[in-house]
Amino acid sequence: MSTIAELLKQAQSSLPGSESKLESEVLMQAICGISRSQQFSHPEKKLTTEQAQQFSTALQRRLSGEPLAHITGSRGFWDMDLKVTADVLIPRPDTECLVEQALIRIPADAEWQIADLGTGSGAIAIAIARERPRCEITATDISDAALQVAKENARLLIADNVLFRAGSWTKALGEGVFDMIISNPPYICADDPHLQQGDLPAEPELALASGEDGLDDIRLIITGSVPHLVSGGWLLLEHGYDQASNVAEMMLKAGYKDIFKQQDYGGNDRVTGGRKAG
Repeated sequence: MSTIAELLKQAQSSLPGSESKLESEVLMQAICGISRSQQFSHPEKKLTTEQAQQFSTALQRRLSGEPLAHITGSRGFWDMDLKVTADVLIPRPDTECLVEQALIRIPADAEWQIADLGTGSGAIAIAIARERPRCEITATDISDAALQVAKENARLLIADNVLFRAGSWTKALGEGVFDMIISNPPYICADDPHLQQGDLPAEPELALASGEDGLDDIRLIITGSVPHLVSGGWLLLEHGYDQASNVAEMMLKAGYKDIFKQQDYGGNDRVTGGRKAG
C-alpha cells in the first residue's frame, strides 16, 4: 500500500504547471477525504487499495485535461464552496473583484433589488445575497441546467433571498426595475486561441465567447439594462483585460454616468461600471 507522501510525490511529478503541488493536495482531500492539514501532519499514513485507486483515477482524469473543479465537483469562491458541473463556468478569483465593487456601492442595511445576469453557478448572486441579506437578488440564466446548479448552491448555502428566472440577459427580467444590475457575461472573441487552452475547452462555450470582438453580449446588456434600472441605479460588468475603454464608451453613449473601472488581482482592467443618468 502506498503512503500519502508517495502518492502526492507521484502526482506532483506528473502534473504540469506551477500549481501541481496544490492540485495534488486538493485531489487527495476531495477524492480520499484526507484534509491538507492531515496530509502535512501524517505523510507516512498508508492509504487503502481503494483510496489509492480512486486517487490514481482522478489523477488520470486531470492529466487528460478535465478541469480540477469538475473532478472534485466544487470550487471555492468568496467565502463559499460552490457546487460546479460541466454546465456552468468555473468561478474565477478575478470575479471576486466584481463582487467587491458591488458591495462597496450597496449600503450594509440596503433593501435593494439586484439582478445578476447569466448567473451560472450562482457565485455572484449568492455571495452578494449572503453579504447583504436585506436585498433581494434575481439571478437569471438562459441555461436551465445552469439554473439547477445555482439553485442547489443557494439551497446549500442558505441564500433564501435569491430568486431565479430563465431567459436571455435583460429579457429574463420582465417588467422588473432594479437598483443594481451586475453581470459576468461571455467576453472572449469567438476565434481566440485561448478557448482551446487550459480548462476552457471543457467549459460551456455559451458562457465564454461572444462574437468577433467578444463584446456582443456586453452590448446587449448595456442597452437592455437602461429601462430596468432606477434613476441612479448601477450597472457593473466584468470584461476582458483589454476591453475597459470600449465598455466605458458604450456605457457613456447609452446614458450612464460616473463611469469607473477596477483592476483585478493581476493588475488588469477587469470591471467597469456606471450609474443610469436621470
